[in-house]
Amino acid sequence: MLTTHPFDDDKLREECGVFGIHGAESAAAVVALGLHALQHRGQEAAGITGFDGKEFHTHRAMGHVAGNFDRDDIMRQLAGASAVGHVRYSTTGETALRNVQPLYADLSTGGFAVAHNGNISNATALKKILVRRGSIFQSTSDTEVIIHLVATSNYRTLLDRFIDALKQVEGAYSLICLTAEGMIGCRDPLGIRPLVIGKLGDAFILASETVALDVVGAEFVRSVDPGELVIIRDGQLTSHRPFAERPARPCIFEYVYFSRPDSIVDGTSVYSVRKAIGAELARENQVDADLVIPVPDSGTPAALGYAQESGIPFELGIIRSHYVGRTFIQPGDKVRHLGVKLKHNANKALIAGKRVVLIDDSIVRGTTSLKIVQMMRDAGAAEVHMRIASPPTQHSCFYGVDTPERAKLLAAQMTVGQMANFINADSLAFLTIDGLYRALGEAERSDGAPQYCDACFTGDYPTTLTDFDEHGLEDQFSLLAERVV
Repeated sequence: MLTTHPFDDDKLREECGVFGIHGAESAAAVVALGLHALQHRGQEAAGITGFDGKEFHTHRAMGHVAGNFDRDDIMRQLAGASAVGHVRYSTTGETALRNVQPLYADLSTGGFAVAHNGNISNATALKKILVRRGSIFQSTSDTEVIIHLVATSNYRTLLDRFIDALKQVEGAYSLICLTAEGMIGCRDPLGIRPLVIGKLGDAFILASETVALDVVGAEFVRSVDPGELVIIRDGQLTSHRPFAERPARPCIFEYVYFSRPDSIVDGTSVYSVRKAIGAELARENQVDADLVIPVPDSGTPAALGYAQESGIPFELGIIRSHYVGRTFIQPGDKVRHLGVKLKHNANKALIAGKRVVLIDDSIVRGTTSLKIVQMMRDAGAAEVHMRIASPPTQHSCFYGVDTPERAKLLAAQMTVGQMANFINADSLAFLTIDGLYRALGEAERSDGAPQYCDACFTGDYPTTLTDFDEHGLEDQFSLLAERVV
């Protein structure tokens, strides 16, 4: 199974992407294209559920969108004018077909398919209540909790049942639900996870990122607002706001790494933000050097910004192969180490004798940085200075991001100086949290009312974490190990 990201063992991972369309000919084919554009958000499994006006049809499979949804026999089974799809990246838990989304259930109100980006942080507590009431779970996904809450709600209409369910969950979610009556999209009250609206002719689209709209030739309409619920039915979109209004806290890491650089997130160009991050990093952490080199591909926009601000030439000192996947690398530390050069290779003729500044988006465990710095030294670099286009990642995420437990986060265990020694760099520096906010157009971080969810950097979690608070870190990660978001 191929992956999009080299060094896939040392990056924070967005766990999924969602895409849905209502009112289009060959809707499932459009969804497949949209999911392909969102492949970076989830690479282990993909699924599509379509509705042909009478029946729901689902195909779910392990692996990438390509190879699973490029077969005529499969796409014929997904005929219809409405469809919803999902790409998934698992946490540390099992990789099993029963956890691949969209999840589907026949409710008393009819068929109900749901695709979820995020994490329900009170899923364990809710599941215990539901099981005691007689609910029988078919997966280990926290998303299934939403289906059972809808199914057991005492409200009459599906919309009221759905709202009732959402008012019982905490955490982060962007949801697309497909029913016989139409399509529903919603975003959690803080807007932690992204969701956008597009139009393709008379059809409406919901997607995790605007790049998916671009790929299918759709027009970007707007973002779904935090706490907003939209219903698409009979060619019309209506908006509902069932939650009390709260200050938004969208995930700041969407701008640092998760979203594709050609996406627009909540009205802001991701590419422009990443270049601005690089410029801020140069202003805060200047160093005498000969070359600025990005760690491909996520460090490239920030490296451009750093080079332009510092006046140090930007060069491609690391060449990435786009044709090496996970299954090519065999187990064993020695062979895995050799495999690094299959994915990345130093441009020795450029680097030899030079003082280089390496730009990467983050340091998680530190294993990637260690390998890259050593690659520069093996290529003959005179000095290697590491600059990170985000603050130190010191805390775990409980909002739908695959994060190691805090004990495995390098920045939670070491000072910056100790980290520099660990990765064998001549110097190491991170962007400050205020520098990150400045790159997003803010004067600084408002400590009393932060403008973004930055808990991975600050530990300031914007919601309660019932499962974590009640059961502690060990049980919380046991849940993560059992579930797929």
